[in-house]
Amino acid sequence: MEPIETCVIACLEAEQVPYRLLRHTGPVFTVETAAAQRGVVKEEMVKSILLREKGKPRRYVMACVLGHMRLNPKAVRAHLGDGWKRFSFASAAEITAVTGFVRGAVAPLCLSPDVPVLFDLAIAACENVNISSGDPLAGIELKPADLMRLARAQLAAIAEPSP
Repeated sequence: MEPIETCVIACLEAEQVPYRLLRHTGPVFTVETAAAQRGVVKEEMVKSILLREKGKPRRYVMACVLGHMRLNPKAVRAHLGDGWKRFSFASAAEITAVTGFVRGAVAPLCLSPDVPVLFDLAIAACENVNISSGDPLAGIELKPADLMRLARAQLAAIAEPSP
């Protein structure tokens, strides 16, 4: 079995954070497929969504919600304050350029300090959470407190139930 080496795994190892690597049988790019491949529920999956601020200079924010929830970009903007304009979802090219990850394998770790990270409040209430390893062939399970600390995340009410 090929080793999986990403900045996410290197970060966890360097910080001595306990985690479980959950391999997939093939690349996955959706919450539903990833949860099924990992044998977990989507309520433990963390979706990492890169938002692009409209206007110049262009700024980005990483917003994270649980797999069964939908992100509310207006709530993200409200939490960040008046200095931020409206958001749109970043393109695949922007995701790779800003995060170093491909769309579908984005994690809220290893980001530039100028990219704020927001976690929905529900993430903190989970016993365990699942994030991408940074590679579409595996995910990572860890404690939410460890994830929030390493991501330097702010907690905010930024999710709403999916329809």
